[in-house]
Amino acid sequence: QVQLVESGGGLVQAGGSLRLSCAASGRTFSRYAMGWFLQAPGRGREFVAAISRSGGTTYYADSVKGRFTISRDNAKNTVYLQMNSLKPEDTAVYYCAAAPKYVTVVAGTGDGMDYWGKGTLVTVSS
Repeated sequence: QVQLVESGGGLVQAGGSLRLSCAASGRTFSRYAMGWFLQAPGRGREFVAAISRSGGTTYYADSVKGRFTISRDNAKNTVYLQMNSLKPEDTAVYYCAAAPKYVTVVAGTGDGMDYWGKGTLVTVSS
């Protein structure tokens, strides 16, 4: 069993930055590829970014490419999402999720993810 807890959300002005963290319990964190997803009001779940188990491979949604960076520290059981140049349309609840296979994460639907956090709210004001 893996528990995921996100933190780092908040209110920021457009153009600003935030760094989200997702802390995982247990000793098996490095066995999971990780992803960040978002859900905005009135919209479905959307893929944001993925990172492989080793951290050596990453993948991004077009909407965040060049602005967001996903990373992980397996020694700290934590995955991060550095968000720069934030836009009002980035406003959403951000979730981290874990899956044994990287291909599951980059599929982008969120289907097949083994574990989800409860989310952290990011609000970007104009």
